[in-house]
Order: sequence, then structure tokens, then C-alpha cells
Amino acid sequence: MAVSIICFIIIFCVVVVSHEFGHFIVAKKNGIHVTEFFVGMGPTLFSFEKGGTKYSLKLFPIGGACVFEGEDGLETANGELSDGAFPKAPVWVRFATVFAGPLFNFITAYLMSVILVWACGVSLPVVQSIVEDGAAQEAGLEVGDVIVEMDGKNIHLQDQVSFFSAVNKGEAIELVYERAGEEYTVMVQPKFSEEDNRYYMGITSGEYLDCSVPQVFKYAFHTLEYWVQYTFKSLSMLVQGQVSKEEVSGPVGIVKVVDETYDVAKEYGAASVVLSMLNIALLLSVNLGILNLLPLPALDGGRLVFLLIEALRGKPIPPEKEGMVHLAGMMALMVLMVLVLFNDITKFF
Repeated sequence: MAVSIICFIIIFCVVVVSHEFGHFIVAKKNGIHVTEFFVGMGPTLFSFEKGGTKYSLKLFPIGGACVFEGEDGLETANGELSDGAFPKAPVWVRFATVFAGPLFNFITAYLMSVILVWACGVSLPVVQSIVEDGAAQEAGLEVGDVIVEMDGKNIHLQDQVSFFSAVNKGEAIELVYERAGEEYTVMVQPKFSEEDNRYYMGITSGEYLDCSVPQVFKYAFHTLEYWVQYTFKSLSMLVQGQVSKEEVSGPVGIVKVVDETYDVAKEYGAASVVLSMLNIALLLSVNLGILNLLPLPALDGGRLVFLLIEALRGKPIPPEKEGMVHLAGMMALMVLMVLVLFNDITKFF
């Protein structure tokens, strides 16, 4: 477990630092004064100051922040804002600074995808076997068919087919496949398995491709695309109540996943461990990027909404009003984090 905790901390630092670095570098490039850059929450373990910015590492691995002068009412010691204060920057500079955090999460996730595809190759959505009397056989699919589209969504990877099938609740799927250079469109009606309590299309797919250099960059993008689709669909299912609380995890739950993954991967050597941890980091980076773009108070998405309103109306929302909204959002997030932590503890301990 100790090794797993170390792996989790490394993953956490990479994901959070990439996010906060996005804010940091765009702010610095545009002359915005960054007062503090910290990773973690709670008591400070150590810190140092350089170039007018305090860099800190805090005790609990549950977040981080890039704090700007004048942000949410923060002023200098003499009570005045300098020319480098966040509110004094042009609105689109502030927008770019806030947006850069989630953007850097996606950039980081893409770089991770490049490494994974280069090292492991990809599995293409080519039909390998057909279940007798299954939905796919009834729709006319055959071994060797290449699935290119499902319900209007382009398919590039076997993982997309598997996920699309796993979340299906019995709805008919419009499936486009390629056979001998020709495309065909069919409706596949998944069949319910009482044993597994889910619906199946009745196929297995996956043809390994050892990617060339151009293919590495192409399929790295499709891998990132898959995880974005996965995250959005998971959030949608959560909002619709299709995900139970046992399936929702916070830091403790993530450590558990890391530990289980490490136990399996270590049997295949250090390279397998590194690639497995990289895959988890990729998913978490995409999650952090998407969650922060949600238009909710205290998140980057909520701040972007206020900046868009300012750009449209030509003047900012009164700082005290915006601050109250973000404070309420922060309090709600803290309550949610406590509930998720409690859920993790009761679930695993």
C-alpha cells in the first residue's frame, strides 16, 4: 500500500501542477502578479519565495491553487492594487488565464496518450467474433467488419465500442460498419443478460495496431477523445441517478484503484506499472479539466461565466457579489468533498 500511496501522490502532483501551471504561465506572460502557487490543502509542509511568488506544498493531496493579486478581494499590504493585479488586466486576458488551467489538463492528457499509444499500440474496432443468435448476428454483422460509427458518433477504438455497449440500457443502436471497402448501416437491438444484468450487442472486437509515428499522434488524439466521451457520459449518468454512490470515489477511492492496479501491473514489471499509472493519470487529468469547465461557482467554469458577462455588458459584476457567489460554491464543494470522503471510508473500511 505504501508504494500505491506514493504512486497516487505522484499522479496527483502531475495532474494538479499541470492545471495550476496553465493558470500560472498565462498570468505571468500577461503581467498578472501571482502571489502564491500551492499544491495540496491544509497546513503548509514547506514553501519558498521567488520572483514575488510564494511556492508551497501542503499536507492534504486534495487540490491546489494559483492565487492572483486582487483575486476575490485580495489586496496588497498597503490596501492598494498594483498594476499587475488580476482585476486590472483586460477581460480577455483574465479569461485566457482562467481557461488555461483546464486547457493544460487536456494538453497533459494528450501527451500521456502519445506515450501510451507509442508504447502499447491501440486496439481497433474490428469484429473478432459473433455470438450465436446475438443482436449483432441478427443485424447481419460478420467477423472482420470494421465499426466506424455508433448512433452518429465516430468510432476509432475498440474501447469506444465496449463503453458504448456497457452503458446501453436496451435502446436500439444505429451502427455503421465497413466491409470490403463499402459502408453499411444497420440497427442493432442489444439483448439483455439476466446473469450479468446488462445488455449486449453480441460481438467481441479488437484488432491490435502497432502504430507508426503519424498514427501515434492520430490515435493519441482518439484516445483523448475517448476519455472525454467517457467522462461526459459518466457525469450525465451521475446527474440522471444512473450511478450509485458506491461507484463514486474521492481521494481514498482513487488510492484503492491505484493499489489494485499496481498489484496487477507489478507482475509484469516496472514498465507495466508506469504505463498503468500513466493511464490513471490520463483519466484524472481529463476529469479535472472537464469538471473545472462546468459553469459552477468557485470552479474555473463559473469564473469564465462571470468574465463572459463582463465582456458582454462592458463592465464587471461588483466584486463583492461575485465573491459571495464563489464563496457559496466553495462551501458547497467542501461539503461535497466531505460526503465523498465519508463514502470512501465507509465503502473501503
